[in-house]
Amino acid sequence: MRALLGPLAALMLAAPLGAGAQQAATLADIRQELTVLFVELQKLKRELSTTGGAGQLAGGGSLLDRVNAIESEVQRLTSKTEELEFRIDRVVSDGTNRVGDLEFRLCELEPGCDIGTLEPGSTLGGAIGQTGGGGAMPAPAPAPAPVGPELAVGERDDFERARAALDAGDHAAAAAQFAAFLSAYPGSPLAGQAGLLRGRALEAAGQQSAAARAWLDTFSAAPDGPEAAEALFNLGRALGALGQKDEACVTLGQVAPRYPDAAVAPEAAAEMARLGCS
Repeated sequence: MRALLGPLAALMLAAPLGAGAQQAATLADIRQELTVLFVELQKLKRELSTTGGAGQLAGGGSLLDRVNAIESEVQRLTSKTEELEFRIDRVVSDGTNRVGDLEFRLCELEPGCDIGTLEPGSTLGGAIGQTGGGGAMPAPAPAPAPVGPELAVGERDDFERARAALDAGDHAAAAAQFAAFLSAYPGSPLAGQAGLLRGRALEAAGQQSAAARAWLDTFSAAPDGPEAAEALFNLGRALGALGQKDEACVTLGQVAPRYPDAAVAPEAAAEMARLGCS
């Protein structure tokens, strides 16, 4: 009996160490570990059930009860991980589809935009390999994140030059300079601010659909970034100005749930009331 308990104890002790060593384990990794544990428990259970004898029945029955309890817990955890994976995939798929739909609609409204040249946006929410239904999803390109506040040579100057043009009322030049900045410094710590200000410059220049696209790009690039709430609010407001009331209401309705502490959350609620969102 001690020889049977040895492998089970070793397996139970090894699981936490593996989890600690791989902090970035995915749901699939966890489910695989649970599957391995389940198989080992089945093997141990079969070994216990084949050692008959009236004298061992009571002691073996107690151990079998514990093995059965562990087996039941493994099955429960496996079911929960599958359920959680399915829910995450649904959220990622829905968010990606919403962003793609907004890009399509904005392209229809923007003069000169060729819908056939649109590229699908990166998957929101992280690298999810499959959807809940088992269909493969495109792996998102990793967004470069600044390690610290250090800026490239001339980066701050280019940003300030574009902002100065915006402050001076030269909106077309400001929009062009912010676009050049985003192209020259991808992943810049100032990229979120540059995207917001570019949208503001385009809006002031009367290019409402282009402004909406700029705010959509800013939000999609960093949905958890410091500028995400304002970008989402501005996108919803721009959609309302473009006559896309339903899309505007849906977009504005996401501001408070996603960013309850954001300064623009009350403004989003006020804009929804102005639009008559139900």
